[in-house]
Amino acid sequence: MTEIELNNEYFEWMCQLVCNERYSRRLSYQKLLRHLHNIDFQYMLPMDGNRAEDGIDLRYRFGYEKEYEGSTIASYLDNSPCSVLEMLIALAFRCEEHIMTDPDIGNRMGQWFWNMIVSLGLGSMSDSRFDAAYTDDVISRFMNRKYKRNGEGGLFTVERCKYDMRTVEIWWQMNWYLDSIL
Repeated sequence: MTEIELNNEYFEWMCQLVCNERYSRRLSYQKLLRHLHNIDFQYMLPMDGNRAEDGIDLRYRFGYEKEYEGSTIASYLDNSPCSVLEMLIALAFRCEEHIMTDPDIGNRMGQWFWNMIVSLGLGSMSDSRFDAAYTDDVISRFMNRKYKRNGEGGLFTVERCKYDMRTVEIWWQMNWYLDSIL
């Protein structure tokens, strides 16, 4: 297997985690997801480095599930910074598996992922409507924390939030968001 083939398999694996009929309503978001995978996740608050590490760990989760050697993952996948897509999917995994897991409801990882996409303002970016420049602006605003105080334009929107979402790490934003919807 070549590096390109493994990278393509990894990308397809990530896509199938969040793109299914339950969440994407028969629309394709391949262009958006590919674009997000080509943008390095950058952060301003030191604790958000944990989100980048989770994104890197996603590569090894893929390797484990697909029975690839760790050395193969290290050589072919773990040779670049965490992408925005990896961070978002890894955060959706953390949300579902560590906080919101409920066997009666089932796996809602895709729900958490798409909620973040919508909060960012990218929900309309299906393949037929994809705009790379707009997406770049949205992701730049997110990573530079130029979104609204309540998180709108960032990953999580919390109506009537008593804190400025721009000043706290992503983990706390997610927890406040989850508290607001329960």
